[in-house]
Amino acid sequence: MSIKEAIVNFMEEQVYKPMTIKELRKVFCIKKDETRDFKKVIDQLEKEGSIIRTRTNRYGLPDKMGLVTGKFQGHQKGYGFVISDNEGMDVFIPSSFLNGAMNGDKVVAKVVSEGDNGKKREGEVIRILERANKTIIGTFENNKNFGFVVPEEKRICQDIFIPKECKKGAKTGDIVIVQMTKWSSKRRNPEGKIVNILGKKGEKGIDILTIIKKNNLPEEFPEKVLDYAESLPEKIPESEYKRRVDLRDVTTVTIDGEDAKDLDDAVSLRKLENGNYYLGVHIADVSHYVKEKSPLDREALKRGNSVYLIDRVIPMLPRKLSNGICSLNPNEDRLTLSCLMEIDKKGKVLKHDIVESIIRSNEKMTYTNVTKILKNEDAEIMKRYGYLADEFKLMEELCKILNRKRKMRGAIDFDIEECKITLDSLGVPVKIEPYERGISNRIIEEFMLVCNETIAEHMFWTNMPFVYRIHENPDEEKLMRFNEFVHNLGYAVKWGQEVHPKALQDIIEKVKGKKEETVVSTLLLRSMKQARYSPECVGHFGLAARYYCHFTSPIRRYPDLIIHRIIKEFINGKLNEGRIKRFTKTVDYAARQSSDTERIAQDAEREVDDLKKAEYMNKRIGEEYDGIVSSVTNFGMFVELPNTVEGLVHISTLEDDYYIYDEKHLSLMGEKTRNIYKLGDEVRVRVLKVDMFAHEIYFGLIGRNNIESDEN
Repeated sequence: MSIKEAIVNFMEEQVYKPMTIKELRKVFCIKKDETRDFKKVIDQLEKEGSIIRTRTNRYGLPDKMGLVTGKFQGHQKGYGFVISDNEGMDVFIPSSFLNGAMNGDKVVAKVVSEGDNGKKREGEVIRILERANKTIIGTFENNKNFGFVVPEEKRICQDIFIPKECKKGAKTGDIVIVQMTKWSSKRRNPEGKIVNILGKKGEKGIDILTIIKKNNLPEEFPEKVLDYAESLPEKIPESEYKRRVDLRDVTTVTIDGEDAKDLDDAVSLRKLENGNYYLGVHIADVSHYVKEKSPLDREALKRGNSVYLIDRVIPMLPRKLSNGICSLNPNEDRLTLSCLMEIDKKGKVLKHDIVESIIRSNEKMTYTNVTKILKNEDAEIMKRYGYLADEFKLMEELCKILNRKRKMRGAIDFDIEECKITLDSLGVPVKIEPYERGISNRIIEEFMLVCNETIAEHMFWTNMPFVYRIHENPDEEKLMRFNEFVHNLGYAVKWGQEVHPKALQDIIEKVKGKKEETVVSTLLLRSMKQARYSPECVGHFGLAARYYCHFTSPIRRYPDLIIHRIIKEFINGKLNEGRIKRFTKTVDYAARQSSDTERIAQDAEREVDDLKKAEYMNKRIGEEYDGIVSSVTNFGMFVELPNTVEGLVHISTLEDDYYIYDEKHLSLMGEKTRNIYKLGDEVRVRVLKVDMFAHEIYFGLIGRNNIESDEN
C-alpha cells in the first residue's frame, strides 16, 4: 500500500478527527529528514481533492466535512453543478455561489442544503483546485478603450474583458483565442489577452476549427512524434515472419465505410466439418510499432482516441501508422493480433486461441457493397467480388446466430438512427439523411462484440491488470420515471429487487416498428449510465455481458492499444512481478484518461453535427415538415424530423391555449381545450428561426392528426 492510500485509509476511520500536518507526521512516524517528502504527498492529495485543508490547517476527507470535490459543469443560464469525483449525488450551485468557478474547473463545494423531495442538494464553491480554461476561444467585440470576448463555450456565461493594450489588433467579429490573465470574482469579469486571431466568423472552415480549438483537440502532432513515426521501418522484419502464426493463405477481408482509411480489423470465416463456425478476428498489431513510453505512446495516451468531425479526422496516431503500416490494406502483409474462435450453432464460443499473426487481406470491402451482394446480388458487384459471396452468406448466417444469442440473454439493441451529413467543397451542408445500418454493419458489430467478450473473459481469469469496458446498472430514479412513462403507454416492465437488461430489452422489442419506438428507445438511453473504461470488471449492463473490453480498434482507441501490450506479454510469458506492478498503475490512469477524452470527443462530434444541422435548416426557414415529438419539457416540446434534425416548439408559440406541463406523463395539456401533446405524437411543423450561435432550431406547430382530449 502506498503512503497516499495509507493516509486516505487512516482518515476514513470512523474515529478520525481532522489533524494538523504535525499530528499526521506523528501518527505515521515520519522522521525529521522525511518531512519535506511527506508534506509533498499531503499537498498532492490536497491538489487532487482527495483530502481538504481547513482554515485552521487541519486535514480531513471532503465527504466527512460536508464537502464535495469534483468537476464544475456550468450552464448557459449562469448556474451549474459539481459532478462528484466519488459518484455521489451532484451538487447544484446557484449563480451567486460560483465564486469564480468556470465550466470544467476542478472545485471543492460546501453543501448548504441536502436534497429531498426530488430536489438536488445545493452548495457553494469554496475552493478551485485546478483551472480547466487556460485559454478560451470566442468572438471579439471592440470598444474604444477596451474589448471583450464572448466565449464559444455556452457553459461559460461570462464575457472575457480585454484591456486596450491586449487586443493584438483584433476587430469586431474576429474569432480569437484568449489567454486568461485574471480569473473572475463576485464583482469582476475574468480578464485575458488575445494570443491568436483565427479569422472572421463565417469564413470557410472557421466554424469547425472553432469547435476543435474550444475543446482543446490537438490538430498537429509534435515534431518529435512525427520524426519517431517516420523512423519506423515499413518492411516487416524476417524475425517476425518466423515467430508468428502465418495466416496469409486464409481468405480475409476488411469491411468498413466508404471513406475509411484506418483499417484496424479484418475477419475470416469458414465452416468446420463438425458444422461449427471458425471465426477469425484479426486486429492490427499497433503495439508492435507504438512502444511503451515512446513519444508515439505518450501522445496517443494524451489524445486517448481519434475524433471524427464530418469532413475531417483528428487521429490518435500519425497517418504513417493509422493509414499506412498499421492499416490492414489489401494485398499487403500486415502484423496482427488474432482471436480465433470455434462457435457452435447456438452462438457459444467452444474454444479460442489468441495469437500473434501475419495476414494478407484479400479485399477492402465496403458496407454498401457487402449489403448489395447479400440483399440484391448486384450483377456489377458480383462480377468483381463474386468469389467471396459464399463467405459473406456464411457471415450473415453466423451474425444472426450471435445476435439471437445476445438477445436471448437480454442485450439491449438500441436502434436509434444516426445521421450522415454531406458537405460541399466549401463546407456547406447539402444533405442530411439517416445513416443506413445494413446487414454488413451488423455482421461486423456481432463479430467484434463476440471477440471483445472472448478476450475480456480470457484475461479476467488470468487475474492480470487489464482495462475493461464497463456499463453499470441504470440510475434507479431515472429508471422508475421510464417505467412510469412506458406504463402510461400501455407497456409493463417486469423487474424485482434488481432490474435485468432482459426486462428492458422486452420493451424495446414490443415498440419496434411503432410510432413511439424512437421515443421509448431515446428515453431508455437517457435513463442509462454512460459506459466507461475501468481496471475493474463489473460487467456491461447494456450488452448483458459479464466480461467486456475494447480490443478491436487500437489505431483509434488507447485502451485497445494498452490491452494488446498486456495480452502479448502474457501469451509470451513475460508478465513478471515487476511488469504486473507497472501495468497495475498504467491501466488505472489509462482507463480514467481514455474515459475523459472519449467524453470530449463525443461532445465535439455532437457539436459539429448540431452546427451543420443548424446551418442546413437556416436556409429552409418557412418550410414545412412532418416530425415526431421526441422530448417534452416545461418550456415546450422538441420535434425530430425524419432526417434526424431536432427543433424546439416553444410553449409560447402554442397560441390556441395555455398549456401545462405534466412531468409524470411527459406531456403538455391545454387548460381549456384539453389538447394533449406527448412523446411520440406525429406533428407537422414550420421552421421559424435558427440561432446559429447556440446551434438551436425553432419550429412552429402547424397541427397534427388525432389530437387527444381528456374531458375528465
